[in-house]
Amino acid sequence: MEAHYIPTTPSLMREFLRQAGGAAVIDGGLATELERHGADLNDPLWSAKCLLTSPHLIRSVHLDYLEAGADIIITASYQATIQGFEAKGFSKEQSETLLKRSVEIALEARDMYYERCNSSSSDRIGDGTILKIRPILVAASVGSYGAYLADGSEYSGDYGDAMTLEALKEFHRRRVQVLAEAGPDLIAFETVPNKIEAQAYVELLEEGDIKIPAWLSFNSKDGINVVSGDSLLECASIAESCKQVVAVGINCTPPRFIHELILAIKKVTTKPIVIYPNSGERYDADRKEWVENTGVSDEDFVSHVNKWCEVGASLVGGCCRTTPDTIRAIYRTLSHESAAAPVQ
Repeated sequence: MEAHYIPTTPSLMREFLRQAGGAAVIDGGLATELERHGADLNDPLWSAKCLLTSPHLIRSVHLDYLEAGADIIITASYQATIQGFEAKGFSKEQSETLLKRSVEIALEARDMYYERCNSSSSDRIGDGTILKIRPILVAASVGSYGAYLADGSEYSGDYGDAMTLEALKEFHRRRVQVLAEAGPDLIAFETVPNKIEAQAYVELLEEGDIKIPAWLSFNSKDGINVVSGDSLLECASIAESCKQVVAVGINCTPPRFIHELILAIKKVTTKPIVIYPNSGERYDADRKEWVENTGVSDEDFVSHVNKWCEVGASLVGGCCRTTPDTIRAIYRTLSHESAAAPVQ
C-alpha cells in the first residue's frame, strides 16, 4: 500500500484512523507561522494573501507541521473565496486558479515530506523532526461566510436577518467545487458559527457535485452552544445526518471548553470527533489582532489531550496561535497512548 493511500469514500476517516492506530494528529495555526516566516497578513484575505505573494512560505509551514508529526494538513484557503479575490481585481478564472493552488501547495508539501522520509535512515532526527512514512491527508479548508466578510462575524455567527440558506449555498457552491476538484482527500468546513451555514454545507454535499468526504467543525465561546447561540446539539445533528460528513467537532475554541463540548457532541453523533482548539487567546475583531497573554502554554494545552481522547476525540490538533511545537507535543502524547481513542 502506498504511504498516502486512503479511500475516497465515506469510509475514509475510519480507515485512516485504523491505520493511524486509533487517533490522528491535525496541524496547527497557519497565519501565526506565516507571520513568523516573514509574511505580512494585514489584509482581508488574511493567510490566503500568501497564495498571491509567497506560496513557498505556505509550503514551508505545511512541511514544518508534517515534520512535527501532523497526519492531516489543512490548506491555506480558509479565507480564500472567489468573491474575495474578485474584489482584489482578479478574474473568476484567476480566482479559481488561486483556490486550486492552495490544494496543490499542500499536495506538493506532502510529496516533499515523503521524499525526505525515503532519504532518511531514521524516523526521528535529534532536533525533534519526525520523518515517518505514514498515511497523510490533505484537507481543503472552507471558512465561513463571516470569514470572507473579515469583520469578526465568524466569531459571532450574526449574518443579519437578510441572510438565507440559498444565499449561503450560492456563496459557497463554486468555491467548494473548485477545491474538491483540485485533489484534496477531504473538505474541512471550519469554524462554522451557526446552524444555517451547517445546513448550507450539508445540502451542497448532498446535491451530488462534491465527490469527496468532509468534516464540519464548529466554534463556541461559552462551552455550550456555537458562537451564534444556536444549539451545538442541533448543529452536530445536521452534520451527523449527512453520509459524506466523516467527522464532526470543534475548532478555534478555548481549550477549557473542549471536554464538555466533546461529551455534548457524543450525544448526537456516531462519527469520529475532531478537535483543534485555539491557544485560548482572545481575538479582538475591531483591532484584528490576538490579545497577548490571554492563552495557555503548550504544556497546559497538551495536558488535556489524553483526556479529550479518552472521552471521545480521535482527531486532535491546534487552530489559531498554536505552533509546530504544540503539534509535536500532541504527537508525542498520542504516540505514547496510541490506543487512547478507539475507532467506533
